[in-house]
Amino acid sequence: MSQAEQEDQREERSEQAEGGDSSGSGSSARGFAAMDNEKQRQIASKGGAAVSRNREYMAAIGKRGGERVSQNREHMAAIGKKGGERVSQNREHMASIGRKGGEAVSQDREHMSRIGRKGGES
Repeated sequence: MSQAEQEDQREERSEQAEGGDSSGSGSSARGFAAMDNEKQRQIASKGGAAVSRNREYMAAIGKRGGERVSQNREHMAAIGKKGGERVSQNREHMASIGRKGGEAVSQDREHMSRIGRKGGES
């Protein structure tokens, strides 16, 4: 956290301490949860911006998370199955994939001749 951000936080804490509780509910309105939503967003965005500036650190966090999740084979299989089901519902996309595959295979004359010979044997 930069020195300017630390100074901002100190300033906010002192402003909150001076404000006290004006609601009369008996509980003290202090801290992050008592702030209005806009103020919370401003503070949270400063923290997010400060952390995300260190790209190597963020990459390391993502890598650790990916390694941890990818060790759970059942979870990864479920994710893959959901993705496959979703993609296969798009008939145009599947047709496009099939055409590309067919075009690539039909370019391989040796492969096509083997298929033809097997077909003739049946």
